Amino acid sequence: MEDIKLSIKSCLDFVSESKVMGYEAQVRKCAETLENGTGKGNDFLGWLHLPSSITKEFLSDVKETAAFLRANCDVVVVAGIGGSYLGAKAVIDSLSNSFSWLYAKKPVIVFAGNNIGEDYLAELTEYLSDKKFGIINISKSGTTTETALAFRLLKTQLEKQMGKAEACKRIVAITDKAKGALRTLSTKEGYKTYVIPDNVGGRFSVLTPVGLLPIAVAGLDVDALVEGAQRMEKVCGLDTPFAENPAAVYAATRNELYRNGKKIEILANFQPKLHFIAEWWKQLYGESEGKENKGIFNASVDFTTDLHSMGQWIQEGERSIFETVISVKKANKKLEVPTDAENLDGLNFLAGKRVDDVNKMAELGTRLAHVDGGVPNILIEMPELNAFYIGELIYFFEKACGISGYLLDVNPFNQPGVEAYKKNMFALLNKPGYEAESKAIQARLK
Repeated sequence: MEDIKLSIKSCLDFVSESKVMGYEAQVRKCAETLENGTGKGNDFLGWLHLPSSITKEFLSDVKETAAFLRANCDVVVVAGIGGSYLGAKAVIDSLSNSFSWLYAKKPVIVFAGNNIGEDYLAELTEYLSDKKFGIINISKSGTTTETALAFRLLKTQLEKQMGKAEACKRIVAITDKAKGALRTLSTKEGYKTYVIPDNVGGRFSVLTPVGLLPIAVAGLDVDALVEGAQRMEKVCGLDTPFAENPAAVYAATRNELYRNGKKIEILANFQPKLHFIAEWWKQLYGESEGKENKGIFNASVDFTTDLHSMGQWIQEGERSIFETVISVKKANKKLEVPTDAENLDGLNFLAGKRVDDVNKMAELGTRLAHVDGGVPNILIEMPELNAFYIGELIYFFEKACGISGYLLDVNPFNQPGVEAYKKNMFALLNKPGYEAESKAIQARLK
Protein backbone atom coordinates (compact mmCIF):
# COMPACT_ATOMS: atom_id res chain seq x y z
CA MET A 1 0.00 0.00 0.00
CA GLU A 2 1.20 3.49 -0.87
CA ASP A 3 1.76 6.19 1.73
CA ILE A 4 0.95 9.87 1.53
CA LYS A 5 3.77 11.70 -0.22
CA LEU A 6 5.35 15.10 0.32
CA SER A 7 6.94 17.20 -2.43
CA ILE A 8 8.75 20.51 -1.94
CA LYS A 9 9.78 20.81 -5.60
CA SER A 10 7.64 23.94 -6.11
CA CYS A 11 9.37 25.67 -3.19
CA LEU A 12 12.86 25.40 -4.57
CA ASP A 13 12.72 28.61 -6.60
CA PHE A 14 12.20 30.41 -3.27
CA VAL A 15 14.43 28.47 -0.87
CA SER A 16 17.28 26.26 -1.98
CA GLU A 17 17.21 22.51 -1.55
CA SER A 18 20.60 22.70 0.12
CA LYS A 19 19.18 25.10 2.72
CA VAL A 20 16.29 22.75 3.49
CA MET A 21 18.57 19.72 3.62
CA GLY A 22 20.84 21.74 5.88
CA TYR A 23 18.21 21.41 8.60
CA GLU A 24 18.97 17.72 8.99
CA ALA A 25 21.02 18.07 12.18
CA GLN A 26 18.58 20.54 13.76
CA VAL A 27 15.58 18.36 12.92
CA ARG A 28 17.35 15.29 14.22
CA LYS A 29 18.00 17.08 17.51
CA CYS A 30 14.33 18.17 17.74
CA ALA A 31 13.10 14.64 16.99
CA GLU A 32 15.46 13.19 19.61
CA THR A 33 14.23 15.80 22.10
CA LEU A 34 10.69 14.56 21.46
CA GLU A 35 11.71 10.92 21.82
CA ASN A 36 13.73 11.52 24.97
CA GLY A 37 11.16 13.83 26.55
CA THR A 38 13.75 16.46 27.36
CA GLY A 39 12.18 19.51 25.73
CA LYS A 40 9.60 22.14 26.59
CA GLY A 41 6.18 20.68 27.36
CA ASN A 42 7.57 17.17 27.81
CA ASP A 43 4.65 16.21 30.06
CA PHE A 44 2.38 16.30 26.97
CA LEU A 45 4.09 13.79 24.69
CA GLY A 46 1.59 10.97 25.02
CA TRP A 47 0.53 11.42 21.39
CA LEU A 48 4.02 10.56 20.10
CA HIS A 49 3.61 6.78 20.29
CA LEU A 50 -0.13 6.75 20.84
CA PRO A 51 -1.00 4.92 17.59
CA SER A 52 1.28 1.95 18.34
CA SER A 53 -0.05 1.75 21.90
CA ILE A 54 -3.71 1.32 20.87
CA THR A 55 -4.83 -2.27 21.48
CA LYS A 56 -7.50 -4.34 19.75
CA GLU A 57 -9.21 -4.76 23.12
CA PHE A 58 -9.50 -0.99 23.56
CA LEU A 59 -10.87 -0.53 20.05
CA SER A 60 -13.37 -3.34 20.65
CA ASP A 61 -14.64 -1.56 23.76
CA VAL A 62 -14.98 1.73 21.85
CA LYS A 63 -16.87 -0.01 19.04
CA GLU A 64 -19.16 -1.75 21.53
CA THR A 65 -20.13 1.58 23.13
CA ALA A 66 -20.59 3.09 19.68
CA ALA A 67 -22.84 0.19 18.67
CA PHE A 68 -25.06 0.80 21.72
CA LEU A 69 -25.46 4.49 20.87
CA ARG A 70 -26.07 3.71 17.21
CA ALA A 71 -28.78 1.20 18.09
CA ASN A 72 -30.56 3.38 20.65
CA CYS A 73 -30.23 6.95 19.38
CA ASP A 74 -31.61 8.92 16.45
CA VAL A 75 -29.10 11.65 17.20
CA VAL A 76 -25.82 11.71 19.13
CA VAL A 77 -24.61 15.12 20.32
CA VAL A 78 -20.85 15.44 20.74
CA ALA A 79 -20.18 18.20 23.29
CA GLY A 80 -16.65 19.59 23.27
CA ILE A 81 -14.53 22.52 22.12
CA GLY A 82 -11.19 22.88 20.35
CA GLY A 83 -9.40 19.57 20.08
CA SER A 84 -12.30 17.94 21.90
CA TYR A 85 -14.42 18.23 18.78
CA LEU A 86 -12.34 19.35 15.78
CA GLY A 87 -10.53 16.05 15.25
CA ALA A 88 -13.73 14.00 15.29
CA LYS A 89 -15.54 16.54 13.09
CA ALA A 90 -12.64 16.56 10.62
CA VAL A 91 -12.53 12.78 10.24
CA ILE A 92 -16.32 12.33 10.14
CA ASP A 93 -16.78 15.01 7.48
CA SER A 94 -13.90 13.76 5.34
CA LEU A 95 -15.12 10.16 5.27
CA SER A 96 -18.92 10.54 5.26
CA ASN A 97 -21.33 11.09 2.39
CA SER A 98 -21.61 14.85 1.86
CA PHE A 99 -25.38 14.64 2.14
CA SER A 100 -25.70 11.98 4.83
CA TRP A 101 -27.68 14.37 7.02
CA LEU A 102 -30.50 14.20 4.45
CA TYR A 103 -30.76 10.42 4.61
CA ALA A 104 -32.68 8.32 7.10
CA LYS A 105 -29.48 6.59 8.24
CA LYS A 106 -29.10 6.82 12.01
CA PRO A 107 -27.70 8.21 14.14
CA VAL A 108 -27.15 11.78 13.00
CA ILE A 109 -24.00 13.24 14.61
CA VAL A 110 -24.24 16.88 15.70
CA PHE A 111 -21.84 19.04 17.69
CA ALA A 112 -22.36 21.41 20.61
CA GLY A 113 -20.28 23.00 23.34
CA ASN A 114 -17.98 24.72 20.84
CA ASN A 115 -19.74 28.09 20.99
CA ILE A 116 -22.05 30.13 23.24
CA GLY A 117 -24.58 31.03 20.55
CA GLU A 118 -28.02 31.17 22.15
CA ASP A 119 -29.81 30.76 18.82
CA TYR A 120 -27.66 27.72 17.98
CA LEU A 121 -28.32 26.05 21.31
CA ALA A 122 -32.04 26.92 21.26
CA GLU A 123 -32.40 25.52 17.76
CA LEU A 124 -30.52 22.39 18.80
CA THR A 125 -32.86 21.79 21.74
CA GLU A 126 -35.84 22.33 19.43
CA TYR A 127 -34.44 19.79 16.96
CA LEU A 128 -33.89 17.24 19.73
CA SER A 129 -37.33 17.72 21.30
CA ASP A 130 -38.87 14.73 19.50
CA LYS A 131 -35.70 12.66 19.09
CA LYS A 132 -34.15 9.78 20.98
CA PHE A 133 -30.72 11.24 21.52
CA GLY A 134 -27.49 10.52 23.33
CA ILE A 135 -24.61 12.68 24.49
CA ILE A 136 -20.85 12.24 24.33
CA ASN A 137 -19.51 14.88 26.72
CA ILE A 138 -15.80 15.60 26.28
CA SER A 139 -14.02 17.69 28.89
CA LYS A 140 -11.00 16.95 31.04
CA SER A 141 -12.17 19.32 33.76
CA GLY A 142 -15.90 19.40 33.23
CA THR A 143 -15.89 23.16 33.80
CA THR A 144 -14.92 24.57 30.39
CA THR A 145 -17.62 27.21 29.97
CA GLU A 146 -18.82 26.49 26.43
CA THR A 147 -18.97 22.71 26.88
CA ALA A 148 -20.28 22.71 30.46
CA LEU A 149 -23.08 25.10 29.51
CA ALA A 150 -24.15 22.98 26.54
CA PHE A 151 -23.99 19.78 28.58
CA ARG A 152 -26.11 21.26 31.37
CA LEU A 153 -28.80 22.15 28.81
CA LEU A 154 -28.60 18.80 27.02
CA LYS A 155 -28.51 16.70 30.19
CA THR A 156 -31.57 18.51 31.58
CA GLN A 157 -33.46 17.99 28.34
CA LEU A 158 -32.50 14.33 28.00
CA GLU A 159 -33.58 13.56 31.57
CA LYS A 160 -36.94 15.30 31.01
CA GLN A 161 -37.58 13.45 27.76
CA MET A 162 -36.44 9.97 28.78
CA GLY A 163 -36.26 9.90 32.56
CA LYS A 164 -33.05 9.98 34.54
CA ALA A 165 -32.35 6.23 34.48
CA GLU A 166 -32.62 5.96 30.69
CA ALA A 167 -30.74 9.23 30.19
CA CYS A 168 -27.77 7.92 32.18
CA LYS A 169 -27.44 5.00 29.75
CA ARG A 170 -27.18 7.40 26.82
CA ILE A 171 -24.53 9.71 28.26
CA VAL A 172 -20.87 8.89 27.77
CA ALA A 173 -18.23 11.04 29.48
CA ILE A 174 -14.69 11.36 28.18
CA THR A 175 -12.74 13.06 30.93
CA ASP A 176 -9.90 12.94 33.45
CA LYS A 177 -9.16 9.56 34.98
CA ALA A 178 -9.48 10.70 38.60
CA LYS A 179 -10.42 14.34 39.15
CA GLY A 180 -12.63 17.15 37.95
CA ALA A 181 -16.32 17.99 37.89
CA LEU A 182 -17.20 15.65 35.03
CA ARG A 183 -15.39 12.70 36.65
CA THR A 184 -17.26 13.36 39.90
CA LEU A 185 -20.61 13.56 38.12
CA SER A 186 -19.89 10.44 36.05
CA THR A 187 -19.09 8.42 39.16
CA LYS A 188 -22.24 9.66 40.88
CA GLU A 189 -24.57 9.02 37.94
CA GLY A 190 -22.92 5.87 36.60
CA TYR A 191 -22.09 7.15 33.12
CA LYS A 192 -19.95 5.05 30.82
CA THR A 193 -16.57 6.79 30.81
CA TYR A 194 -13.34 6.95 28.86
CA VAL A 195 -10.14 8.66 29.94
CA ILE A 196 -8.39 11.56 28.27
CA PRO A 197 -4.73 10.70 28.95
CA ASP A 198 -3.00 13.25 31.19
CA ASN A 199 -0.10 13.49 28.75
CA VAL A 200 -2.15 14.19 25.59
CA GLY A 201 -3.30 17.74 24.91
CA GLY A 202 -6.64 18.39 23.23
CA ARG A 203 -5.33 19.26 19.78
CA PHE A 204 -3.35 15.99 19.71
CA SER A 205 -6.23 13.88 21.02
CA VAL A 206 -8.04 12.69 17.89
CA LEU A 207 -6.62 9.15 18.26
CA THR A 208 -7.79 8.90 21.89
CA PRO A 209 -11.44 8.20 22.83
CA VAL A 210 -12.02 11.94 22.27
CA GLY A 211 -11.97 11.31 18.53
CA LEU A 212 -12.32 7.57 18.17
CA LEU A 213 -15.70 7.19 19.90
CA PRO A 214 -17.58 9.84 17.86
CA ILE A 215 -15.92 8.52 14.70
CA ALA A 216 -17.06 4.98 15.53
CA VAL A 217 -20.58 6.21 16.31
CA ALA A 218 -20.61 7.69 12.79
CA GLY A 219 -20.05 4.16 11.51
CA LEU A 220 -16.55 4.79 10.20
CA ASP A 221 -13.59 2.41 10.20
CA VAL A 222 -11.59 3.27 13.33
CA ASP A 223 -9.38 0.19 12.84
CA ALA A 224 -8.16 1.50 9.47
CA LEU A 225 -7.76 5.03 10.88
CA VAL A 226 -5.50 3.74 13.65
CA GLU A 227 -3.65 1.46 11.22
CA GLY A 228 -2.83 4.48 9.03
CA ALA A 229 -1.56 6.43 12.02
CA GLN A 230 0.55 3.46 13.12
CA ARG A 231 2.05 3.25 9.63
CA MET A 232 2.94 6.96 9.63
CA GLU A 233 4.44 6.67 13.13
CA LYS A 234 6.96 4.26 11.59
CA VAL A 235 7.49 6.32 8.43
CA CYS A 236 8.28 9.41 10.52
CA GLY A 237 10.44 7.55 13.03
CA LEU A 238 13.99 8.40 14.08
CA ASP A 239 15.45 5.62 11.95
CA THR A 240 14.05 7.09 8.72
CA PRO A 241 16.63 9.17 6.82
CA PHE A 242 15.88 12.90 6.85
CA ALA A 243 15.20 13.21 3.11
CA GLU A 244 12.71 10.31 3.25
CA ASN A 245 10.91 11.49 6.39
CA PRO A 246 7.89 13.62 5.36
CA ALA A 247 7.34 15.14 8.81
CA ALA A 248 11.01 16.15 9.03
CA VAL A 249 11.11 17.71 5.56
CA TYR A 250 7.79 19.52 6.03
CA ALA A 251 8.92 21.01 9.35
CA ALA A 252 12.24 22.10 7.86
CA THR A 253 10.73 23.59 4.70
CA ARG A 254 8.04 25.65 6.44
CA ASN A 255 10.58 27.00 8.93
CA GLU A 256 13.02 27.97 6.17
CA LEU A 257 10.19 29.71 4.31
CA TYR A 258 9.23 31.50 7.53
CA ARG A 259 12.80 32.71 8.03
CA ASN A 260 12.69 34.05 4.46
CA GLY A 261 9.67 36.26 5.10
CA LYS A 262 6.84 33.83 4.35
CA LYS A 263 4.85 34.46 7.53
CA ILE A 264 1.50 32.96 6.46
CA GLU A 265 0.83 29.33 5.56
CA ILE A 266 -2.35 28.63 3.63
CA LEU A 267 -3.59 25.03 3.66
CA ALA A 268 -5.44 24.47 0.40
CA ASN A 269 -7.51 21.54 -0.79
CA PHE A 270 -9.51 20.71 -3.90
CA GLN A 271 -11.77 18.24 -2.09
CA PRO A 272 -14.65 19.84 -0.15
CA LYS A 273 -14.72 16.98 2.35
CA LEU A 274 -11.36 18.18 3.72
CA HIS A 275 -12.67 21.53 5.01
CA PHE A 276 -12.62 20.47 8.66
CA ILE A 277 -9.26 18.73 8.30
CA ALA A 278 -8.01 22.28 7.64
CA GLU A 279 -9.88 23.59 10.69
CA TRP A 280 -8.22 20.92 12.84
CA TRP A 281 -4.83 21.73 11.27
CA LYS A 282 -5.27 25.43 12.03
CA GLN A 283 -5.79 24.73 15.71
CA LEU A 284 -2.93 22.21 15.81
CA TYR A 285 -0.35 24.61 14.38
CA GLY A 286 -1.79 27.95 15.52
CA GLU A 287 -2.09 26.91 19.16
CA SER A 288 1.24 25.08 19.11
CA GLU A 289 3.46 27.71 17.48
CA GLY A 290 1.87 31.13 17.99
CA LYS A 291 3.86 32.20 21.06
CA GLU A 292 6.46 34.71 22.20
CA ASN A 293 5.54 36.98 19.26
CA LYS A 294 6.65 34.24 16.86
CA GLY A 295 5.03 31.69 14.61
CA ILE A 296 3.52 31.21 11.16
CA PHE A 297 -0.08 32.42 10.83
CA ASN A 298 -2.30 29.56 9.68
CA ALA A 299 -5.11 30.06 7.19
CA SER A 300 -7.03 27.75 4.88
CA VAL A 301 -8.98 27.80 1.64
CA ASP A 302 -11.30 25.41 -0.18
CA PHE A 303 -10.57 25.36 -3.90
CA THR A 304 -11.91 25.90 -6.45
CA THR A 305 -14.59 27.72 -4.42
CA ASP A 306 -12.20 30.22 -2.83
CA LEU A 307 -10.40 30.90 -6.11
CA HIS A 308 -13.38 33.15 -6.78
CA SER A 309 -12.75 35.12 -3.58
CA MET A 310 -9.36 34.73 -1.87
CA GLY A 311 -7.77 33.57 -5.13
CA GLN A 312 -7.14 37.18 -6.17
CA TRP A 313 -5.26 37.98 -2.95
CA ILE A 314 -3.26 34.77 -3.11
CA GLN A 315 -2.27 35.46 -6.73
CA GLU A 316 -1.36 39.13 -6.43
CA GLY A 317 -1.42 40.25 -2.79
CA GLU A 318 1.52 40.80 -0.45
CA ARG A 319 4.12 38.09 -1.00
CA SER A 320 4.24 36.96 2.62
CA ILE A 321 2.52 33.61 2.02
CA PHE A 322 3.16 30.03 1.05
CA GLU A 323 0.69 27.26 0.32
CA THR A 324 0.52 23.66 1.44
CA VAL A 325 -1.79 21.82 -0.92
CA ILE A 326 -3.49 18.53 -0.02
CA SER A 327 -4.13 16.66 -3.25
CA VAL A 328 -6.28 13.52 -3.39
CA LYS A 329 -5.05 11.36 -6.27
CA LYS A 330 -8.12 9.16 -6.78
CA ALA A 331 -11.79 10.06 -6.38
CA ASN A 332 -14.07 7.54 -4.68
CA LYS A 333 -17.00 8.17 -7.03
CA LYS A 334 -17.22 8.35 -10.82
CA LEU A 335 -19.20 11.02 -12.67
CA GLU A 336 -18.72 12.00 -16.32
CA VAL A 337 -19.60 15.27 -18.04
CA PRO A 338 -22.54 14.67 -20.42
CA THR A 339 -22.86 15.95 -23.97
CA ASP A 340 -25.38 18.71 -24.64
CA ALA A 341 -26.70 19.12 -28.19
CA GLU A 342 -26.97 22.91 -28.01
CA ASN A 343 -23.71 23.41 -26.10
CA LEU A 344 -24.77 26.86 -24.95
CA ASP A 345 -22.37 26.69 -22.01
CA GLY A 346 -19.50 25.73 -24.30
CA LEU A 347 -18.58 22.70 -22.22
CA ASN A 348 -18.83 19.98 -24.88
CA PHE A 349 -15.04 19.94 -25.05
CA LEU A 350 -15.26 18.29 -21.62
CA ALA A 351 -17.93 15.73 -22.62
CA GLY A 352 -16.99 12.22 -21.60
CA LYS A 353 -14.35 13.40 -19.14
CA ARG A 354 -14.66 12.60 -15.46
CA VAL A 355 -15.45 15.57 -13.21
CA ASP A 356 -12.35 14.68 -11.20
CA ASP A 357 -10.20 15.09 -14.33
CA VAL A 358 -11.50 18.65 -14.64
CA ASN A 359 -10.80 19.25 -10.96
CA LYS A 360 -7.26 17.90 -11.29
CA MET A 361 -6.49 20.29 -14.14
CA ALA A 362 -7.91 23.15 -12.08
CA GLU A 363 -5.60 22.07 -9.27
CA LEU A 364 -2.51 21.83 -11.46
CA GLY A 365 -3.30 25.12 -13.19
CA THR A 366 -3.76 26.84 -9.83
CA ARG A 367 -0.54 25.52 -8.38
CA LEU A 368 1.40 26.64 -11.46
CA ALA A 369 -0.23 30.08 -11.43
CA HIS A 370 0.45 30.63 -7.73
CA VAL A 371 4.10 29.59 -8.02
CA ASP A 372 4.44 31.94 -11.00
CA GLY A 373 2.85 34.63 -8.82
CA GLY A 374 5.47 34.21 -6.10
CA VAL A 375 3.77 31.70 -3.80
CA PRO A 376 5.89 28.66 -2.83
CA ASN A 377 3.89 25.43 -2.85
CA ILE A 378 4.33 22.35 -0.68
CA LEU A 379 2.39 19.37 -2.02
CA ILE A 380 0.91 16.59 0.11
CA GLU A 381 -0.52 13.83 -2.08
CA MET A 382 -3.00 11.30 -0.69
CA PRO A 383 -3.63 8.20 -2.85
CA GLU A 384 -7.34 8.37 -1.99
CA LEU A 385 -9.70 9.62 0.67
CA ASN A 386 -10.18 6.76 3.14
CA ALA A 387 -9.71 6.09 6.84
CA PHE A 388 -6.19 4.67 6.45
CA TYR A 389 -4.84 7.76 4.68
CA ILE A 390 -6.65 10.17 6.98
CA GLY A 391 -4.93 8.33 9.86
CA GLU A 392 -1.60 8.80 8.09
CA LEU A 393 -2.31 12.49 7.49
CA ILE A 394 -3.24 13.12 11.13
CA TYR A 395 -0.06 11.60 12.52
CA PHE A 396 2.11 13.23 9.84
CA PHE A 397 0.82 16.69 10.80
CA GLU A 398 1.17 15.96 14.53
CA LYS A 399 4.78 14.75 14.28
CA ALA A 400 5.77 17.63 12.02
CA CYS A 401 4.14 20.06 14.44
CA GLY A 402 6.22 18.82 17.37
CA ILE A 403 9.43 19.12 15.38
CA SER A 404 8.47 22.49 13.92
CA GLY A 405 7.65 23.96 17.33
CA TYR A 406 11.04 22.97 18.67
CA LEU A 407 12.74 24.42 15.58
CA LEU A 408 10.97 27.66 16.46
CA ASP A 409 12.19 27.29 20.08
CA VAL A 410 8.73 27.49 21.66
CA ASN A 411 6.76 25.05 23.79
CA PRO A 412 4.47 23.40 21.21
CA PHE A 413 2.30 21.77 23.87
CA ASN A 414 0.88 24.62 25.95
CA GLN A 415 -1.52 27.46 25.15
CA PRO A 416 -1.13 30.22 27.76
CA GLY A 417 -2.65 32.87 25.51
CA VAL A 418 -6.00 31.08 25.45
CA GLU A 419 -6.56 31.98 29.10
CA ALA A 420 -6.65 35.75 28.48
CA TYR A 421 -10.20 35.91 27.15
CA LYS A 422 -11.44 33.52 29.84
CA LYS A 423 -10.20 35.77 32.65
CA ASN A 424 -11.93 38.78 31.13
CA MET A 425 -15.14 36.85 30.48
CA PHE A 426 -15.29 35.49 34.05
CA ALA A 427 -14.67 38.96 35.45
CA LEU A 428 -17.42 40.45 33.28
CA LEU A 429 -19.81 37.70 34.39
CA ASN A 430 -18.93 38.28 38.07
CA LYS A 431 -17.83 34.69 38.58
CA PRO A 432 -17.02 33.98 42.25
CA GLY A 433 -13.30 34.33 42.85
CA TYR A 434 -12.89 37.04 40.19
CA GLU A 435 -13.99 40.01 42.29
CA ALA A 436 -10.73 41.96 41.95
CA GLU A 437 -10.54 41.35 38.23
CA SER A 438 -14.19 42.35 37.86
CA LYS A 439 -13.59 45.63 39.67
CA ALA A 440 -10.54 46.40 37.54
CA ILE A 441 -12.22 45.65 34.24
CA GLN A 442 -15.34 47.64 35.12
CA ALA A 443 -13.14 50.63 35.92
CA ARG A 444 -11.38 50.20 32.60
CA LEU A 445 -14.69 50.21 30.71
CA LYS A 446 -15.94 53.48 32.24
